Amino acid sequence: MKVALGIKAHSGWAALVVLGSSLNGDLQIVDRRRLELVEKDDESWAKQPYHAAEELDRDEARVLVKRGIETARRIAVREMRSAIKRLREDGYEVEASAVLMGQPMPDWTVDEILAVHFRMHKAEGVLFRDVLARAATTCGLRFVGVLEKQLAELAERALETSMSRLQKTIAALGKSAGPPWGKDQKDAALAAMIALRS
Repeated sequence: MKVALGIKAHSGWAALVVLGSSLNGDLQIVDRRRLELVEKDDESWAKQPYHAAEELDRDEARVLVKRGIETARRIAVREMRSAIKRLREDGYEVEASAVLMGQPMPDWTVDEILAVHFRMHKAEGVLFRDVLARAATTCGLRFVGVLEKQLAELAERALETSMSRLQKTIAALGKSAGPPWGKDQKDAALAAMIALRS
């Protein structure tokens, strides 16, 4: 069975839904879990490295932010490899990884980000999405970036059906998977459906 990963990122973690498609096109949830993107010992600062660096002098701030980004990249690759390995060991053919993305961020420096508070929030929102996108390609998967704010429109176009029908499909998948099946899992599943079709 071919499968695709659908991922919805948050600060320091992500919701992962793996969706499979059989030869006759039936969909099923193959895996669903929480991916931790920061180490337990680093949670106090690594979930929001720009906020953690805000009160530091500029050199220390740059070092801390760089460390946070590098650590998140390493952990994202580790978590992605682990998920792919589990799936392949279970006999699945891993096709792609879809990550729900936001609008791209301007090419601000760390100093420019730290100078304006809302930029820190934007940078941290982009950070974990970007490390997951990068991890997908590092692990050899086809990466599908899905703009979160346009998810419904993109899904209708890619899957050639109405959003109301897609919502019924997502609800049925959720019943088969059981809880938790909130917005994160629904959106990740829809992104995985797009990845399976593209």
